Amino acid sequence: MKFDHNQMLARYADLVIQIGANIQPGQRLLLGAPIETAPLARLITASAYRAGARFVDVVWQDDQIELARFNNAPRDSFEEYQTWYTDLSLEYAQRGDAFIDIYANDPDLLAAQDPELVSIARRTSARYNQPINDLLMRNAAPWSIVSAPIPSWAAKVFPAHSPEEQVARLWGLIFSVCRLDHDDPIGAWDTHIRRLEAWASYLNGRRYDALHYRAPGTDLTIGLPQGHVWKAARDTAASGLAFMPNLPTEEVFTMPHMARVDGVVSATMPLNLSSTLVENLKVTFENGLVVNVSATAGEEHMRNLLATDEGASRLGEVALVPHSSPISQSGVLFYNTLFDENAASHIALGKAYPYTLEGGNAMSNEQLAAAGGNDSLTHVDFMIGSSKMNVDGIRADGTVEPVMRSGEWAFDTAN
Repeated sequence: MKFDHNQMLARYADLVIQIGANIQPGQRLLLGAPIETAPLARLITASAYRAGARFVDVVWQDDQIELARFNNAPRDSFEEYQTWYTDLSLEYAQRGDAFIDIYANDPDLLAAQDPELVSIARRTSARYNQPINDLLMRNAAPWSIVSAPIPSWAAKVFPAHSPEEQVARLWGLIFSVCRLDHDDPIGAWDTHIRRLEAWASYLNGRRYDALHYRAPGTDLTIGLPQGHVWKAARDTAASGLAFMPNLPTEEVFTMPHMARVDGVVSATMPLNLSSTLVENLKVTFENGLVVNVSATAGEEHMRNLLATDEGASRLGEVALVPHSSPISQSGVLFYNTLFDENAASHIALGKAYPYTLEGGNAMSNEQLAAAGGNDSLTHVDFMIGSSKMNVDGIRADGTVEPVMRSGEWAFDTAN
């Protein structure tokens, strides 16, 4: 059956509510949305109420308001922040209510701005949002990040087309990689989730001590802490409610040991960092710490990120994604981490997810650090996978086993 655009939007909204946040009767929902995505935000709100939501609170975002600040605000005002928003978010998280964020921005919005000013604004946001981020990274409440085209982003992805066609093409891709073109999207997601969880289960059974990555420009060994847990697709909130943090998702991921990362790694895609692009990124690690970084564009932004705190120069996540991911096979560079990280294997600088370590959610930050888990104000993914990447798993006895070959899984979960 063929659906028109409005029908597809409605199916998307229902998917976000039913599979993403998994809204339950009596819950409240805090929805963040760029103003250009209002049609989708309204449908998500309606779907949430149909699912029994008690109240939906929408916080609108606008790239142009942010740009106006950078162009006109006093230079000494960028350490100020809207504390009402952090207070509201903390209230929702402590109650176990749900969060949905429609993530879409202009990848070049702040390209012409002073990198130091951008860094100050980013650090200020991270500092004020640390309490809520700590709770959500421990799954205190269900949360889900989704996306929708805005004109400036669509223009970056499809510069050769008219503005109307740019947005239409990006919508078509989002509908496709979110499996909304299936007769039964919910059923298609159930099948996909089981496949991802089978890969995670296999890796959990192998108990690798480290992973070794090899590709052009990459020779990197990442140690894994004892008790690390590979996760995929679904998470479980403190209330016991299952939810999907990312729509779409193609990854399996776990916690690296923050002090056991050595070698060099080259990014295979640009990184959208605070509405600026970091291109041709290359990073060298010694004993877990970044000791050198270079990029052909955005290097200063990257160095400012690393200076956020000590943890910003160490890894907090390692994720494996097969090159056959439908997002990768689309052949489109999205300039949006939600999509690009699900097109390629990636690693993240900054804070680790406590639940990717056995008993991690019950540990203090000091206990997590003693186990190898990184802590930071930031968490930034960058993509390193490609069809030329091989990944080996190294067991505690030194045995080496293939995990990925030419960007694809080297094992069969049916066995």
